[in-house]
Amino acid sequence: MTVTRGLEGVVATTSSISSIIDDTLTYVGYDIDDLAENATFEEVVYLLWHRELPTRQQLEELRKQLAENATIPSEIIEHFKLYPIEKVHPMAALRTAISLLGLYDEEADIMDAEANYRKAIRLQAKIPTIVTAFSRIRKGLDPVAPRPDLGFAANFLYMLTGSEPNETAVEAFDKALVLHADHELNASTFTARVCVATLSDIYSGITAAIGALKGPLHGGANEAVMKMLTEIGTVENVEPYVQKKLANKEKIMGFGHRVYRKGDPRAKHLKKMSEKLTKLVGQPHWYEMSVKIEEIMNSTKPLPPNVDFYSASVYHCLGIDHDLFTPIFAVSRMSGWLAHILEQYENNRLIRPRAEYTGPAKQVYVPIEQRG
Repeated sequence: MTVTRGLEGVVATTSSISSIIDDTLTYVGYDIDDLAENATFEEVVYLLWHRELPTRQQLEELRKQLAENATIPSEIIEHFKLYPIEKVHPMAALRTAISLLGLYDEEADIMDAEANYRKAIRLQAKIPTIVTAFSRIRKGLDPVAPRPDLGFAANFLYMLTGSEPNETAVEAFDKALVLHADHELNASTFTARVCVATLSDIYSGITAAIGALKGPLHGGANEAVMKMLTEIGTVENVEPYVQKKLANKEKIMGFGHRVYRKGDPRAKHLKKMSEKLTKLVGQPHWYEMSVKIEEIMNSTKPLPPNVDFYSASVYHCLGIDHDLFTPIFAVSRMSGWLAHILEQYENNRLIRPRAEYTGPAKQVYVPIEQRG
């Protein structure tokens, strides 16, 4: 057996959902640059699930289905109120809520393709409501009910703040959702596929995926980036801060990616949006600090920024709490997880790799009375 730590470079399955070839990310063959500039998140959801862009009628039907399924059981709201709010990270709350949600779905354990698709609609529709409800409850505020007349991105921001967002905010958030929707066989997607390959249900697969996304080496990176920017504080402090980190061989969050050599193609879109938003809200220093960090990293490592780096300042300027950055990642990546889960069910084989044993050999049992 050949051991590959972290399964780096190992091709574990075939998929028609997304690809990363020569530093180019595509969804069903569409370049991410094309989709980021032209597509809405709802179009991307349809594309990932159906392998084609929707017609106007198909898109309106999907939007209608998402709007009709956006409310969540009152039991989940009451459950949030029982949490020790000051200690609970939103990703832990989301992980628990998704698992709990499965208890209130009568089709949770029905495994035919039609039932699984209906569950996919429900999960995609409800995750924004779950995230925003928890965010408000922990602040002592009542959850805001979803509005069927708003698009997916606008509805999330509305439920989060209670106010209808402006056009720039909706554009920025929608673009971020498009860019995070899928990313081939990343850690959380692989986790979801491993889970449902046992023929476990969709809710178990999504709960497992959220558990994987929670880690700082995956979804938690953008929260860590904003923590770093806050610690630095000003553009003048960037150089000494970064050089000290590098001298101590500490990781600079938001840089490098295992599957990209020349750079993450998604980063440039969020960089543009960060520049635009930081100026709009009168906080250009967040963007200026980020650019300075990028310049230093490029001249010393060189390591280009990944999708997490500029998404941090984008979300911050949208008024989003820093510990909600990773749950927002989940709101978007739900679309990709569901696409991969449905694909796994279509042509399933149990995922069961091997491990090279490195422990002691040929040991003999010794009765407890004779052990030293």
